[in-house]
Amino acid sequence: MSLYKIKGKCKKGDPIAIFNLNRPLGVNNSKKYNNIDDAEGVTLVQKLFYLPFVKSVTLNDLSIEIERFDILEWSDVLLEVEIQIEKYLNKNKREVNSESEQKKVPLSVYAESTPNPSVMKFVANKKLTDYSIEYKNIGQARGSNFVVELFNFSYVKEVFISENYISITKNDSTDWNNIVLELREFIVTSLKINNVINSGYEPEKNKSNKKKIVRKKIERKIISILEEYVKPAVSSDGGDIVFDSYQKENKNVNVILKGACSGCPSSTITLKNGIENILKDMLPGEINSVNAING
Repeated sequence: MSLYKIKGKCKKGDPIAIFNLNRPLGVNNSKKYNNIDDAEGVTLVQKLFYLPFVKSVTLNDLSIEIERFDILEWSDVLLEVEIQIEKYLNKNKREVNSESEQKKVPLSVYAESTPNPSVMKFVANKKLTDYSIEYKNIGQARGSNFVVELFNFSYVKEVFISENYISITKNDSTDWNNIVLELREFIVTSLKINNVINSGYEPEKNKSNKKKIVRKKIERKIISILEEYVKPAVSSDGGDIVFDSYQKENKNVNVILKGACSGCPSSTITLKNGIENILKDMLPGEINSVNAING
């Protein structure tokens, strides 16, 4: 069977780009996906939603239509998206059929160490939440019985929940070897009972959206770079990074580290040798330093 070849096209200023395919996807009916939840079981579409500028995706048998948010122009990323779609389709060597991909799979959870020795990452094969949530203590766990019960384990110090994993920070007096199986079994049992683990919780970023924040152009660029180039790597280590502010007078960027990255011994090295260098390279002359305001 021949390889997929993708060719993207769009009109200047048009938020929708069309990526034409040289052979069918095997999609029975065209379908539009407005967010990653809509695309449950359709891996290709879910991967496209990881791109921070993707607003919606429509699958047709011989094309993929992608609508962007107004944070960049298609001319900046069209080729990159072509390559990503081609790589996925040719690597998997199969057609995309939403009906066949949405078959139920058994729940599984595995434990994974992080660069922070006090934090263990428990990864699930299902979506856990729509947004990252950090709980520093049991008082912040209101509305989530699951997190409250986690804090009832005497050795649990903090809990961070992202899309498909839970990072747990333990106290220093307990060894992971003695508790990791107990935590994993508790998480598996809880997730089998509850599909949504953050019920009743309204994240700070949603609260702030009630009062619209107007970002300057440089701030929008910084946020876009963090979302596309930094967050995936930080997430793989069990943490998260959130833009806080940009100080024009001294060209300093302030960020907030969450999960395994908060209080991690290597976080300073990551900030200076990784994140700071990326921003300096991509925004020459605009960045002097990157600082975590929470350690």
